[in-house]
Order: sequence, then structure tokens, then C-alpha cells
Amino acid sequence: MLRVIDTETCGLQGGVVEVASVDVIDGQIVNPMSDLICPDRPISRQAMAVHRITEAMVMGKPTIEEAIGRYHGSPHYVAHNASFDRRMLPTMPGEWICTMTLARQLWPGIKYGNQALRHSLKLDVTPPAELHAHRALYDCYVTAALLIRIMETSGWNAEQMANLCQPAPVSGDVFPFGKYRGQSIGSIARKDPGYLRWVLENVRDLRPPLRQALRKYVKSDQ
Repeated sequence: MLRVIDTETCGLQGGVVEVASVDVIDGQIVNPMSDLICPDRPISRQAMAVHRITEAMVMGKPTIEEAIGRYHGSPHYVAHNASFDRRMLPTMPGEWICTMTLARQLWPGIKYGNQALRHSLKLDVTPPAELHAHRALYDCYVTAALLIRIMETSGWNAEQMANLCQPAPVSGDVFPFGKYRGQSIGSIARKDPGYLRWVLENVRDLRPPLRQALRKYVKSDQ
């Protein structure tokens, strides 16, 4: 089972206003779930214009910490541009697969937005009629259809896809993801050692060479 998950937010910096998921089992899209979420900040006008979720719609709804438990239970979580959804959500107990990363490997030279891929690949999918693009459950259906096409085209299984979506191996002491991506670990340790400690304590799926490098720099800072 693969759980496709999507979030809508107050803006690019966070604040979840909606979370949804569907499961892909034996090539079928099943078990849709969605929740409106009371965010920890105001919804920006720009974000509201995209997903059309208003402050009134989320008033009195659960927080993301209260709602996220029912979305647990899969060994793998799938999202389109997974680094964004992963950053928006509390820690999820499973590996992540990014359909955007995989699509770039399979179909170079095209546009990789969710809806662009839906049309260019002629994906056979019927999202809920009452929703629209940029609502979380609607986008989950499109991502799930894309995931199915990726597996049909490539023959990759879940573990292979998860491995292909891992950050690039560490080159020297270059940090491979997040807000300091591409910067040397040494420079990060000098200006923001707390961030490296946070990564060590909270990111569970670090590759061993990166974990070892981080421990070296965090230890030298103490």
C-alpha cells in the first residue's frame, strides 16, 4: 500500500489549512480522506486565491497535530514535490516518495506541475466533482494516477522509488537538502549550529555518511 498525501497551506512558509490522502493498492485508488485544518497563522490572500479555502471554512477545525494521526499507517508516503508537504506536516512514520522527482527521470523536457503532467500524459483519473485543482483531495487523485503511471512505465517498486527520491549523496561536506542545501556543513555549523542539531535529532532517514558528518561538526561545536 502506498499513501498519497497532499496539503494546502496559508502560503509558501507553512500553516496547513487542509490535508488529504488516498491509498494506491494493486493499481487502484481507494480510501479517500480529507480534513480542513485550523492553521497557526492567517491565510494569505495569494494562497486563498489558489485553493479558495477561507478563514471561515477553517474556524473551529482541528489543528494539524490533532488531525494527522489518522493519516499514519503506511510504510510509504507519496507526494508531488514531496519536500514541501514533508516540511509542512509533523513527522510521518514512513519513507517518502516524490512523483515530481520520478517524473523528471522518466519524461525529461516537459512541464512537471501536477495538472501539466495530468494532461501531457493523458492520465485516466476522475477527482471528486465538487472539488477543483489545488484542493488537497483533488490533487491526491491526480498524484495517485501519476504514481500508477510511473510504476507501469518503470516497473519500479516502492523501495526502488523511495531510494531514487533520496537526496543526492553528500559530496565532501555539502549539505544536500533544506534551507541550507548546497552549502558546506562547516559554514552551517559556524552560523547556525542549532539547525544541525535539530536535523540530527528529528530527521530519521539521514544517510549514514551525512549523519556521521553532522555528528562530527555538532561535536566540534560543543
